[in-house]
Amino acid sequence: MKVSMRVGAALMLLGLVQASGALAGEKEIQKARDAVVVLDEIMRAPDQSVPASLLRDAYAVAVIPNVVKAGFVVGGRGGKGLISVKTANGTWSNPSYLKLAGASVGFQAGVQATDVVLVFRSKKGVDTIVNGKVTLGGDMSVAAGPVGRTAQASTDGHFKAEIYSYSRARGLFAGVALDGAIISIDHRANQSIYGRNTTPRAIFEGRVNMPPGEIVDLRDRLEEYSAR
Repeated sequence: MKVSMRVGAALMLLGLVQASGALAGEKEIQKARDAVVVLDEIMRAPDQSVPASLLRDAYAVAVIPNVVKAGFVVGGRGGKGLISVKTANGTWSNPSYLKLAGASVGFQAGVQATDVVLVFRSKKGVDTIVNGKVTLGGDMSVAAGPVGRTAQASTDGHFKAEIYSYSRARGLFAGVALDGAIISIDHRANQSIYGRNTTPRAIFEGRVNMPPGEIVDLRDRLEEYSAR
């Protein structure tokens, strides 16, 4: 009887652990879904999208849905999203999860949620994130990115920033300055999706198990939009 009770308790504990793991993974999968929706809506907006030429020349793209900015006098912003990089053969990698955080001081009040897209022009910025964290405007130069078809030619002219940043709030999509924001890898989210001890380099290089379809969708969307 006691053995039976112990076995039952063990099975119940195992079920709770598995349910907890599934729930944790579901949060990351929903974040990937949100990132795909953000990218789709931005890229399908007439004359308001990230220039296709910029995506083709980019080394990496990060999509961070629902970055919340809140505060009164002292404010802050934070959010989680995904980043995909160009592989050696020119295709987009499976995405790694990342975090964005920052603070600002001034006369401000209220809460506002925005979607953020970051376009990395070189490997340097991504390597800095993988090795620790990057401060936009500090470790890497960041500038509001151009939008629309007519802006394509300007990306190789006076625009020399290492990262272009975009933000969408209340239907308006435009380049935005994000100086002071800090970006780092979300290792916990990566492990929820790809397994324990997973590194972002292993994800980018394809040395991980195939993730759920919702995660792959972001990679496939980037393939589609950069091929235009």
